[in-house]
Amino acid sequence: MSDHEEVSYGFRRSDTGRLVLRTDLVERGLLDTLADQIMNIMAPAEQNSDLDPIARMVGIDPEIEAPTDDVVRRLLPDAYVDDPESTADFRRFTDRDLRTAKVAHAAVVRDCLARSGEKVTVSADEAQSWLAFLNDARLALGTRIGITEENHQELSDLPDEDPRSGMYHVYDWLTFLQESLLQASFFQDS
Repeated sequence: MSDHEEVSYGFRRSDTGRLVLRTDLVERGLLDTLADQIMNIMAPAEQNSDLDPIARMVGIDPEIEAPTDDVVRRLLPDAYVDDPESTADFRRFTDRDLRTAKVAHAAVVRDCLARSGEKVTVSADEAQSWLAFLNDARLALGTRIGITEENHQELSDLPDEDPRSGMYHVYDWLTFLQESLLQASFFQDS
């Protein structure tokens, strides 16, 4: 590495305009594992073979139920807080497509990581998937460790022995990656 090369752990726009993330083996493994987990929890259920062909074609799922897992509920929240019937209708028409999109975003991240070494290069189209994936991963982790607006400081001060400490640090790192990707995507360095 030359004396003039900047060391950065977030996304940067290269001189050629590409979005680049420098990672080490552990960071790539962590991102790959998170993408795999998002793909697993968001994978749409098999459609009933007896389902009307038109409903299957347009993605309507008449048998869909509200998720019971807190993370899935956070990633696929109720559309209407005070109207269970409208929420159920909304889920019938959107659940499969939303799940499919989340799985596709995570797959883009895994593909980018698989084709890269320490330097992950992301296109503008792939950046949109990265942003969606980073948001989903942050929401999932935040839900698992119970992050609220009131307890960020408490969680950041947890002792290393607390299992939530490591998850909070990963959450914080994902937040940094998301912010750096937004900055690199939409703001040119002057």
